[in-house]
Amino acid sequence: MCGIFGYAGKRSDALEIVFEGLKDLEYRGYDSWGVAVVPENNNGNGRIVVKKKAGKIGRSSIDDLPQGTLALGHTRWATHGGATESNAHPHLDCTGTIALVHNGIFENYESIKKELLKKGHTFTSETDTEVAVHLVEEYAKTMTFHEAVRRTFNKMDGLNAIIVFRVNDHELVVARNGSPLIIGFSKKENFVASDAAALVPHTKIVHFLEDGQMAIIRDNTVSILHAKNGKPIQPIKHKLSWSIAQTEKGKYRYFMLKEINEQPKIVRDIASTLSQAEKLAKVIKKFRNVYLMGCGSASYVSLAGSYLFSQIAKYPINWAIGSEFWHQLKFLTKNDLVIALSQSGETMDTLEPIKEAKIQGAKIIAIVNVLGSTLYREADYKILIGAGPEKSVASTKAVTGKLAHLIALSYAFSGKSKEGKALLMEAAKSSEMVLESKNITRIKLLAKRLKNTRHIYIVGRGLSYPASLETAMKLKEISYIHAEGMAAGELKHGPLALVEKGTPCIVFIPNDELYSANLASAMEMKARGGMIIGVSYKNHDIFDYYLPVVDAREATIIPNIITGQALAYYLTILRGLDPDKPRNLAKSVTVK
Repeated sequence: MCGIFGYAGKRSDALEIVFEGLKDLEYRGYDSWGVAVVPENNNGNGRIVVKKKAGKIGRSSIDDLPQGTLALGHTRWATHGGATESNAHPHLDCTGTIALVHNGIFENYESIKKELLKKGHTFTSETDTEVAVHLVEEYAKTMTFHEAVRRTFNKMDGLNAIIVFRVNDHELVVARNGSPLIIGFSKKENFVASDAAALVPHTKIVHFLEDGQMAIIRDNTVSILHAKNGKPIQPIKHKLSWSIAQTEKGKYRYFMLKEINEQPKIVRDIASTLSQAEKLAKVIKKFRNVYLMGCGSASYVSLAGSYLFSQIAKYPINWAIGSEFWHQLKFLTKNDLVIALSQSGETMDTLEPIKEAKIQGAKIIAIVNVLGSTLYREADYKILIGAGPEKSVASTKAVTGKLAHLIALSYAFSGKSKEGKALLMEAAKSSEMVLESKNITRIKLLAKRLKNTRHIYIVGRGLSYPASLETAMKLKEISYIHAEGMAAGELKHGPLALVEKGTPCIVFIPNDELYSANLASAMEMKARGGMIIGVSYKNHDIFDYYLPVVDAREATIIPNIITGQALAYYLTILRGLDPDKPRNLAKSVTVK
């Protein structure tokens, strides 16, 4: 959940490299931040220099810090202890010569802390992380530094990633179990980060640390080891395909707006690569039962996928929320297939059921955006979404990319790949029309009307139901307006009691067999005084406000969702909030 970046090299601006890397990683956590450097003129006798602050990095400066060739940093998403300067990472040992950053939860820290207190160690924070650095200090009294780190890591229960360095050793010692760490290789300098996107400005050659691996990173060498026994491992190097431009905002004020506008091209790109869908469709046909699974927005895409396979391929696929699927896995066998959806490929609530499903004998297809991520490596078959790095915490282009792949898969399964391609092209064109300036002006005007509202209800049937859930998610995530997505047919079974005069009600009414039923639900809300916002291929007298979406049959869910994204974005801007970094959230949920 936190952002980690480390540098070992010969450049004296190591701290600046780390600081800029943290800015790239801030979407992984922004409660606080901190950096540590070994001063260039240290001569092996000094102390580590640290700067830590609560809150976002923003326009902060490190101009007051010394230069050095070894540095690390951290952006925090608070778990143990509040978002304060003292709880920010890095943490130092008693001597001020060892620094450590940490992602995860050190589950057994309390018992170890008691023993360290008895030995005279002094603690200055509320965090579990600080216990780890003092344990390294204690072990390092009687063994080599990297052995002390290895012993410490093996004592830590839970899912953790750490980076540690010491004043007298020009090396970063890192270890991972559950939380991601990626090593970047370059000439006379090497890097480590918690997300590959942060390494792109420096190198595209990387090794994704596996669970139970550690590494010793120096300026000219990288050694990969088994954390349990210290035995060497040959690194597996991958080449990243992302460009620097994909990791930058360019002409856009926020990453979210950039990523919203990238979606039509991504859908077209997916439509142009049908061979992968055709190959995996053949795989799916081999299994008795198939399950779609994801968390958050990916769970809504999973629900949409079950509709798509039912409507297009006439084939039943079950769907599940990842964090709940974990409790329902005992029935899985070698005859079953799980299709897991994830943007990061590091979401713990997705990875844990996947690992259990494999134990049960099931096979895994991953639809994921990050090459080399844990989900990518765990899967038996994989589809890379191909959306490029997504840096806004609220997912947009990865959502529609997953939907596009599921549409392609559904049509390939039914032997109609060319029809699926044509439909995705229609969806891309419809999405472009949603993002045209004339339509964005219409969305902005609606945002002004809704700016101070407290509740918004979004309804739809069939594929419009997951579109409603996803639109509600975006509104909640970034504008902090209470929004509820509902199955339109369920209104009269309880939720209609919430609708009163002036209540904003968004209704998705595409050109499908459910058009009349969706319209009837809008009328039910209108009769109770609801303000009806129709998202449809044609206007209707019942609409108080109309947002047009050109019909693309089943793929209309894509421009419908983009309409919801745009509304959420402009509402957030009008409310003076940051759409890229919503409160209490971070990009990859790597803790339980």
